[in-house]
Amino acid sequence: MREKITKLFVAAAVAEACSWLALLVGMAVKYGPPGNEIGVKIFGPIHGGLFVAYGVLVLAVARLHRWRAWPTLVALACSVPPFATLVFERWAARRGMLRTAPAPERPRTPVG
Repeated sequence: MREKITKLFVAAAVAEACSWLALLVGMAVKYGPPGNEIGVKIFGPIHGGLFVAYGVLVLAVARLHRWRAWPTLVALACSVPPFATLVFERWAARRGMLRTAPAPERPRTPVG
């Protein structure tokens, strides 16, 4: 269960960033020369749903992995700026905060 929720968190972080890109493109088309709102109408709700899913998954992963309050708040704050969820996910992965299994134990060699 822990591994599945962690993988969902990683997928949500990537999907939320991709939906940001799609929404930004939709906004550029809406306010640019074509003046077409279809991109915002499509990608606005998609991004909103992924935003909420990312927030819920942050709370679930933080509880499962026993994160402290500060990284949890940073992860939640990273849902606001475009593409920051990708940065946080990579940062957390490098620090072992998303590890689903204990680190493998190195074989012990006898001394002497």
